[in-house]
Amino acid sequence: MTNTVDQLTIQKPDDWHLHLRDGAVLESVVGHTAAQFGRAIIMPNLTPPVTTTALAQAYRERIVAALNKTTPDAKFEPLMTLYLTDNTDSDEIRRAKESGIVHGVKLYPAGATTNSDAGVTDLLGRCTKVLEVMQEVGMPLLVHGEVTDPSIDLFDREAVFIDRVMLPLRRAFPALKVVFEHLTTADGAAYVSEAEGPIAATITAHHLLYNRNALFQGGLRPHWYCLPVLKRERHRQALLQAAVSTSGRFFLGTDSAPHARGRKEQDCGCAGCYTALHAMELYATAFDQIGRLDQLEAFASLNGPAFYGLPVNSATLTLKRAEYVVPDQLPLAGEEVVPLANGTTLGWVVQP
Repeated sequence: MTNTVDQLTIQKPDDWHLHLRDGAVLESVVGHTAAQFGRAIIMPNLTPPVTTTALAQAYRERIVAALNKTTPDAKFEPLMTLYLTDNTDSDEIRRAKESGIVHGVKLYPAGATTNSDAGVTDLLGRCTKVLEVMQEVGMPLLVHGEVTDPSIDLFDREAVFIDRVMLPLRRAFPALKVVFEHLTTADGAAYVSEAEGPIAATITAHHLLYNRNALFQGGLRPHWYCLPVLKRERHRQALLQAAVSTSGRFFLGTDSAPHARGRKEQDCGCAGCYTALHAMELYATAFDQIGRLDQLEAFASLNGPAFYGLPVNSATLTLKRAEYVVPDQLPLAGEEVVPLANGTTLGWVVQP
């Protein structure tokens, strides 16, 4: 890593948690990620969900075709995942591992987030054989770490998930590789830091930069609404300390999720923040705010490949200290998407 006062060059980063959608929306957004990242873990919550290796292969081909159509010079590799259901077959896990294109299996508790209705209803009750094979072949389990029990307060669902799901899961499968996705709380950061066995976590830029006040500044702000939702300031501070730690267990995952403006700005708007366009500008701004740009490369470019057993990207990415004004909107399949923090000014710009 080369680090000067006004410029930072790091190994090209990867995004370990990304939503690309499909069809025309996919074509609208895939180039944004490819401009900043060498690889990305592609989340499988399409409609219908990506539940088999064959479906993952077909989706990968659509991603590559969209990239070739919109950004033909980009060097970007989509890393595919499967959507875990109550009916996932253990043989499918073996096929996925042997394919070489599937790098994880995503756990969505049923009803937890966008397009999660087909998710798991009872992880240890319904998926034991699948988890045994995943542990055996080294296939990571990528968890959306929230319970969906309506009696649990929205802001407590991650902490309760640790008690109800993560602790029993780690006792039953201590060698299973687990990624606690889009971590949002001090409870989660402490758990991942201290837990035994192969465990890691992704952290979004918006959870590093903003607390839940951002949802209500000047009124209700639907483009800041995501799941898991933004939390209190003390949780944001804990996430920042985790991100800049030397544990190697925390790495970049944008959770960038494109929703058309109309689907966000309604009486029951969609959850998700769009950050693919300016992800590294957001992360660099967060690390710079606490004077820890020296840890950005490990978080963005090194820790993720180490956990997934992949080589570090050979290319580099350079950020320059300069004002970057986030666009007010971007085209999205004939409509428009509002990027997170639109109209505001960040402190870093990715160099072309």
